[in-house]
Amino acid sequence: MGSYCFLVLALCVAQTLCVTIESVPGVDGNGVILTELETTVSLVCRSNRSEGEGAELVWLRNGARVALREGNRKGQSAVCVMPVIHQDNGATFTCRLSSNATVEASATLNVTYPPMLSGSDDVWVEDDSPLVLHCDTFANPPVSSVRWTLNDSALDLLAGGFSVTDDGFASRLSADKAERSKHEGLYRCIADSPVYGIKSRDFLVTVTEKTLKFPLMPIIAGGVVVCLTVLLAIVSRWKKIIKCCK
Repeated sequence: MGSYCFLVLALCVAQTLCVTIESVPGVDGNGVILTELETTVSLVCRSNRSEGEGAELVWLRNGARVALREGNRKGQSAVCVMPVIHQDNGATFTCRLSSNATVEASATLNVTYPPMLSGSDDVWVEDDSPLVLHCDTFANPPVSSVRWTLNDSALDLLAGGFSVTDDGFASRLSADKAERSKHEGLYRCIADSPVYGIKSRDFLVTVTEKTLKFPLMPIIAGGVVVCLTVLLAIVSRWKKIIKCCK
């Protein structure tokens, strides 16, 4: 990122009332500031009115007023976005005269970030149970393609009974019933970003034997019934038990 300063949407002609925005990093000809996550964006707004003429400035973020300190309003005003986060992407900052809302200038943030793909996960799934793998592909600009491999070979969706869905935020690989011979191995999700290149994440899938699951609640209910039956039997024969003990 170069620390260039440009004037954006100046709207100025000789002896005409105007405000201008300068930014680090710089603003392109379309009023867009290109930046990345975790960086800092500094915006400075200036009016061609002198401070003595009461040129009070107002900042808006997506139409909502930004709170400014008392000494940061007259003639010149600055705001700082630090650090830049995902929610700042597409945010428009507008500076205008408090006394004349038609005199304004704007700049919009374009926050770029890669898909969060790296490292590996160990995944255990029981035989005959569903296998589901999630790959985060959320990025700006969007990734150009996503593909899956198994043991470094192209994934055969039909042979493995796989389905792949992609909603722009994540790619989801799934199979209804896991089988050791078909589904065990090293999976890799590979996303191609037009800005950040190839990003990938690994999933080491192990298919285990199916465990017998006992119906816990019916067992507990049956035990309660048995205990109550024994207790009632003891109570009903309590007098006879006492006579036998005398």
